[in-house]
Amino acid sequence: MLKKRKTEVYALGQHICMSADKARRVIDQIRGRSYEETLMILELMPYRTCYPIFKLVYSAAANASYNMGSNEPDLIISKAEVNEGTTAKKLKPRARGRSYPIKRPTCHITIVVKDISLDE
Repeated sequence: MLKKRKTEVYALGQHICMSADKARRVIDQIRGRSYEETLMILELMPYRTCYPIFKLVYSAAANASYNMGSNEPDLIISKAEVNEGTTAKKLKPRARGRSYPIKRPTCHITIVVKDISLDE
């Protein structure tokens, strides 16, 4: 009986304080690209979302090298998804005794990297 080797490793970031739509704008750019190309794209993009996604991609690659012994040039981003998290709600006092709701959306980001050298 042949034992099938696992080729995918993931990193999960939960309760990241930003809108899921803003995170999806960046995630759509990196899906399916190589690890090194992804890091370059994330460093040069001007969005606030890029830093937590950069950390997650880096963490997923570290997981792959530690758990499977993969090399970074062999990794590609096979799956990247953003789900909406909980929304923190606060009330801000306004003029004449009124209150104004403030909503702080959060999101959960999952980055899955795949080692293409193990596919053969």
